Amino acid sequence: MQDLRQLKNRLDSLVIFRDLLKTPLMSQLYRLIDVCSQKDPDQGQVITAYCAFVKELYSHSENLTRCVLEQVLEDENSYVLKRGAGEKAGELETECLANELALLEEAATIPCDMFISAAGFDGFLPRYKTENCDLSQIYAQRLLNISKVGFGVYSTHHVFVMSEKGLEPVDMPDPVNLRQLCGYERERKAVADNIMALLSGKPANNCLLYGDCGTGKSSTVKALANEYKDLGLRLIEIKKKQLHLIPEIIKEIGRNPLKFLLFIDDLSFSEDDDDYAALKAALEGSVSSSSPNMIICATSNRRHLVKESFSGREGDDIHFNDTVQELMSLSERFGLTVTFTKPDKQLYLRVVKELAEQYRVNMPMDEILRQAEAFSLKRSGRSPRCAKQFIEHLKGME
Repeated sequence: MQDLRQLKNRLDSLVIFRDLLKTPLMSQLYRLIDVCSQKDPDQGQVITAYCAFVKELYSHSENLTRCVLEQVLEDENSYVLKRGAGEKAGELETECLANELALLEEAATIPCDMFISAAGFDGFLPRYKTENCDLSQIYAQRLLNISKVGFGVYSTHHVFVMSEKGLEPVDMPDPVNLRQLCGYERERKAVADNIMALLSGKPANNCLLYGDCGTGKSSTVKALANEYKDLGLRLIEIKKKQLHLIPEIIKEIGRNPLKFLLFIDDLSFSEDDDDYAALKAALEGSVSSSSPNMIICATSNRRHLVKESFSGREGDDIHFNDTVQELMSLSERFGLTVTFTKPDKQLYLRVVKELAEQYRVNMPMDEILRQAEAFSLKRSGRSPRCAKQFIEHLKGME
C-alpha cells in the first residue's frame, strides 16, 4: 500500500483545494486512504471505512471520477476567485494549481479493486466505477468560460434568495419558460433586450414591470432568468423588507464575472416606509448600492409605487409639493418601465387558444373559447392568469 501512503501524504499537502477534504465525500475517501495506507491495516477498519465511503458515493453517483470532478469544479477557492474577478494569478500559485489538479485526478481514478484487495475479505463488498479524465484540461476550459458558467454555488444554481445566512441557492426554482407564456410579446421583448444588453457588457437600465394583476410580470422575469442562465445570468430575489441589504448583496457579487437580476416582486410603499430610502439609493447608484454586473428588476401593480391617502395630504410640511413629487418620482428612477395591461377579449381568447394547444385539451376549440369567456366573468376579469387557471381546470377534469 506504498502508493496509497504517498497519495495520503500528498493530499495532506493540498493548498488551493484544501477545503475539498472537508466535504463528506472527500473526507470519507481521505479516511479510507489513510486506513489502507497503514503498515498492517486492520481488516475491520478497512471494511468499515470502505463501506462508509461507498455509501456516501452512492448518494451522488456510482462513478467516483465524475463525483470528484463535480466537486473540483464547484470548489470556491482563492485561485478561481481571482480569475473570476479578472485578476491574474501568480506563477507559483498557477504551478500549485496544476500539481493539485493532477493529484485530484489520481485520487478520482483509484479503482475499487485496490481497496477491496486491501480489505482481504472473501465476502461481498460493493463496487463503484471510474473513468479516464483529463481534470486539468476540463478545469482550464471552465476558467475560460467562467463569465458564463460561473464558479462555486453560482455554477450549479441560477436562482437565489436572501436569508439571514446570506445568499442561498434555490434548489427547485419555478421552471416557467418563454414558450409557455402567451401574448405580450412586445413587452417581453423590451425586458429581454435590456437583459441582453447587460449580458453583452453594454449599459442596461433598472427595470420596472408595472400593470394589472395576472398579466405575467413576474413570470416574464423568471422565464427570462431561465432562458439566459447558460449565458451567465443569475437571479436574486429579495423581499421589500430586505432592500437595506442591497449593499451587502453588491459586496457579495460585485467581483463576480456573472450578471445578476435583483428581483423585487409586487413592490409598493406606504408614505412613511423606511425601505423607500434604500431602494432610492440603489436606483440612484450611490457608492455602496451600484454594480456594473447587476440591474434591479421590480414588478408592481402601482405605477408610482407609493400608496397615497387624502389624509396624507394634510400636515405641517412647508414644502408639501416637493414631498409629493419626491414620492411620485420613485418609479421614474427606473430607466425602463414596461406596462402590462389587462388583455382585451381578442388577446384573452388567443392566450386561451395557445394554452389549450400546449396542454392538449381534448375539447372542440369553439367550446373552449365559449367556456373561457364565462370563466373570466366569474373571476376578476380577463387575464393570462385567469386563462391558465381555466385551461388547467379543463385539463384536470378530463
